[in-house]
This record gives sequence, C-alpha cells and structure tokens, in this order.
Amino acid sequence: MSEKTYPLSIEPSILELLGPSLYTNIYYVLAELIANAYDAQAKNVYIIADKDSITVEDDGLGMTYEEVTGHYLAVARESRTTDADTYTKDGSRRKMGRKGIGKLAALSVSENVLVQTRSGEDVSGFVLSRHVRSDRLLEPLSEEQITFKKIEGNGTSVVMIHPEYRLHKTLSVVKKNIAKIFPAVSSDFKIHIIRNDEEEVLDAFDTQILSELCSIITLGDSFKAYGDKVLDGDDRRNEFISQRKAWKEAITLKDKAGVEHEYTLEIQGWIGTYKTTRGRKAEFTDFPDNHISLYANNKLGQFDILPLVGQNRLNEVYVVGQLHVDLFEETELPDMALSNRQGYKSDDKRYIRVADYIRSELLLEILTMRDKWADYQNEERKKQKLAEQAAKEAELRERAKRYRESVGATASKAAEECLKQGRPLTKEDVANIVENALNKHNPDLGLKATVDGLKKKLLISHTGADADFAAVAYKMLQFNGISKEDIIYTSSEDQEARIPRGISIFDYLRRFFVESASTEMVYVVFITSEMMSKSWAVLSEVGAAWITRKEHQIFNIEPFKPKEPLNVRVEWQGSWRDSENNGALYTTTRNADVYCQFIEGIVRDLGGTPKSRAKNMKYLGTLLEIRS
Repeated sequence: MSEKTYPLSIEPSILELLGPSLYTNIYYVLAELIANAYDAQAKNVYIIADKDSITVEDDGLGMTYEEVTGHYLAVARESRTTDADTYTKDGSRRKMGRKGIGKLAALSVSENVLVQTRSGEDVSGFVLSRHVRSDRLLEPLSEEQITFKKIEGNGTSVVMIHPEYRLHKTLSVVKKNIAKIFPAVSSDFKIHIIRNDEEEVLDAFDTQILSELCSIITLGDSFKAYGDKVLDGDDRRNEFISQRKAWKEAITLKDKAGVEHEYTLEIQGWIGTYKTTRGRKAEFTDFPDNHISLYANNKLGQFDILPLVGQNRLNEVYVVGQLHVDLFEETELPDMALSNRQGYKSDDKRYIRVADYIRSELLLEILTMRDKWADYQNEERKKQKLAEQAAKEAELRERAKRYRESVGATASKAAEECLKQGRPLTKEDVANIVENALNKHNPDLGLKATVDGLKKKLLISHTGADADFAAVAYKMLQFNGISKEDIIYTSSEDQEARIPRGISIFDYLRRFFVESASTEMVYVVFITSEMMSKSWAVLSEVGAAWITRKEHQIFNIEPFKPKEPLNVRVEWQGSWRDSENNGALYTTTRNADVYCQFIEGIVRDLGGTPKSRAKNMKYLGTLLEIRS
C-alpha cells in the first residue's frame, strides 16, 4: 500500500476555501454521500455516529486504485457527459451525481476525512484534507489502517473526523430529516442510521406523513398509491384526493452545444396539506414539515420552493409536497443546479415554467381542497356543539323536574314534622323550610352554566336583499368585541357565524328561541326594510321573538316603517339607500350616533365593554356614508 499515491487534480488552496462553505447543513452533506453510494449501485448505506466521527459506509461497487486517481480525485470533473454516463454500470439507476464536487461535501464537516474503498482485491485509502501539501499529494492510509465497520465485500467508507456539525441526539429525528431530503429508498436501497446499540432503518417512503394529511394531489402512476393512505376510513375522502397522470408540457431548450431541441417537461410526485399544524415539533427545524421540495433523478435539488411560488396566504402553512422533475438533470442540457447543490438557477427556462405551474395551478388547487376540508370540519364541530347543547339541555330539564319534585317532597316532610310537634306553622317556619329544601337540592341545577356557554348570543335577522346592511351590524358588533362564534348571521362570509350545513334554519332557530332550557338572553338585531314582508323566514323570526319576548333592536332602511309585534314604541335607527348610486347605503350624522348608541347598548347587554362613541363613529364611517 505504501507505494500508492493519491494526487489531487486541483489547486490545494481551493479545498481550504471551498470546503467549509460548500454546504451549511450536515444533512445536505449526508445526501451527497448517500447519492454517491446510490450511483455505486449500493443496496445498503450505513450512517454511523460515534463520539468523534460520523461515518458513511456503503456496500456498492467500490473503486479500484485507477478509478480513485483517475476519476474520484479529478475534482470538478463532470461525471455525466453522454447518454452512456446517465445510468449506473448495470443500467438500473439514473445517476444522481453530475458536477463532480459532491466528494468534497465531507470537508464542510471535517478538516480531515478518511476515504476508504475496496473493489475486489484492490483496497485504497487516503486522507482528504482542507490542507493539502504543495505537491498536491494526499496522505495515504496503510492497509492496516483501512477498516470497514459494516461491509465485508466491495464498498466505500467516508469517515468525517471530529465533525463540526453533529447529528440530532434522537435517531428517529435523524431518520425523519434524511427521509425529507432523500426519498429514493426501497428494499433495494436501505439507509441504516446507527449510534451505539441503536439503529433506525429507512427502507420505504415515510407513510406517517400521509396519515397526517387532509388532502393530496398525486401526479404520475408511481405516486398514485400515496392517495390511498390519506383520510383512510373517512366517508368524504374522495373529495380531497386527486390521483392524476404526470403533468407534461412540450418545451424548447438549447443543449450544451447551443442547438435547440424540443423536450417534454414532466412533473411527477405529490402535494398535500396537513390536517393541523399542531404537534409539529421544533426539533425538526433542520427541515421544516411545511415545504414543497424539488427532486431530479430522485435526488433533492431544492428543499423548499414555497417561498417563491406562495402568495403569503395563511393556509400555506399546511402545505407539503415532493415534486420530481428529471428534465432538470438531463445530461445533454446545461447544468442548472447551483454549485452547492442546494437549489437551482432561477432564470433557467425549465425552472421558470415549473414554478409558474406550481404557483398558478397546483398550489391553488390544493389550498382550495384544504379550505373545503376545513369548512367540513367546522360544520362538524358546530353540529357537535349543537348536539352537546341539546343533550345538556335535556339533562337540565330532567334535573329541573327532579329538583321540583325533591324540593316539594323535602318541604312537605319538614312541614309534617312541624305539625307533629303540635304547633301551627309560622311565616318564619315556612320560609326556613323552603330555604333549606332549596339549598339541599341546588346542586341538581349545576348544568346551567354549561348550557349557557354553548348558546349563541345574538341573531342578525335580515333578508338576502339587505345583507349589505346586515353586514354593517355584523362588523360593528365584532369591532366592539362580540365574537363571530356568538353570532348567527346567515349571510356571513365567516363559516363560524353561518348555520351548519344540512340543518334547517327553522330547526336551528327553534333551539334558541323555543326549546332551550337556558334562561340566557338571545338578542335579536332586526334589519327591517320594504323587503322583509316578502321573507317568510324573517317574519317567522319576528313572531318567535315576540312570543318568547326576546330583547331586540331595530335597524331600519327608510322609508319603511317597522310594525308590531316588533317594539315600535321606542326609537329605531334609520338609514337610507341612494337610488342614484346603485342603492348605496348612507345615514345622517344623528342617525349614525343613534346606530353607535344601539350597538354599544347591545354589547353592554351581552356583558361586554363597547368602544368609545368616537371610535365607533369613525369605524361606522368606513362601512357606510354618513351625511351631514
């Protein structure tokens, strides 16, 4: 072994300059070394974390001494130049490597890296260092110094001595991070993560992530099965799963010689949305769970394109995806990868078109599906809340019945005891008997607070034609602290304020006006106009409010005059529509003051603290015109 030399083909100072800055994350380094193993037709890669080193060892073809000196140490020599170079030696895999600098990845972690390899009887080893002698010869390893930890036959070992970056202390986290950047694992290509006696094996796509999704779009037959694992057992799952063919588009590009050809730009993979962002642990922040990654030839090209294609929508935090675009690594086309292999040149025609498709179509579709799922979930929660309220009210009524019976029985028994003593009952005796009976059985009514807390507090009664005026009241109430969850407003854009899907408006309102065992007030804001006489629902609400004597307030569109059974003996607020301005709403300064007065009074009646008159007048002026 001592006669073997390992000459470096580039200026040694480049290693010192490039090594520490080439990669900024240990997992990108591991990805490059894993990719080298993949190209070497390995079936197993071992990532071994020791106290003073991190080893990446594979059972691939290994390298002969001639291959080491002629190819491996020819740094920055492009490894794929022809179609023949595109595939591994057995033709089973498309090569991931291209630039020829991935071998330097380990120098981003360690100043000195041991490289050991075996091909048949040929064994080679040397120290790849940031600091190389002026003669460009690397320090050789003797045959006795060359050792492998897991493999017995052909293969390669890269040992990063005293690494400057460490792997996460929990191997399951390491596994999760590697799975994100290197999804090309299978029974034929396994990644073993080892620390002491612990071992995690990555040999298939992490299906755990799919069980956490509420929607998914798959592209290409290879990813179709991913959709089968989303919302498993949910009756509505077909509404949130779209399994499609790969997206394809013809594109004209210049090859490395500058000659134009037509190619097929194809995208395979998947994009989905999480059910929730809760539980996404901070320990996974090396590679956040919220991302859209781009791959080519199964190798990570850019971890997250979402900041480029997103529109800063709040629901983008739920998005995750892995999209494969092999044309990004087409051998005969110019290399579009950045030198650190952590992104792509944003001005490349291929990149621009893919980003545009994701931005204008794919992302919008998956977000629409997620919004629909969220609506369904909110509907279910509202129905559950209604069911809970009904059950609690039924229980309260039963408790009230038992309460009356128990109080009566207790009082009668006490009265009998007094009579047995042979004296007449005094007024004080009766009062004490009743008070003691009430105190004894008061716990039977302990559900009242629960029932009250489940109720809506206010209904905005209006016709569809007057929804714009109703919206003013809705916004003013929210401005003054009334939650949209406490308001019934059927025309609202907020799902929380609307009546649950599948429930009749009359059945829904009956629960609040008639059937409730709660004594808590349900306030009604009536939006009155000439149109209300044509609305059976509004007239029904008027009648219900009168029968149940619900507190209410009137906001009227003049010149209509509200009628009984509404409380028309007190002042109502008046606004108008401008017939010359498409029916735009306006009111007078005085009526605006009355409007704010009414809103503030409603808020106080509901137990809140309204904003000042000045603030309310100013905000009202943003919702409708105030004319002096």
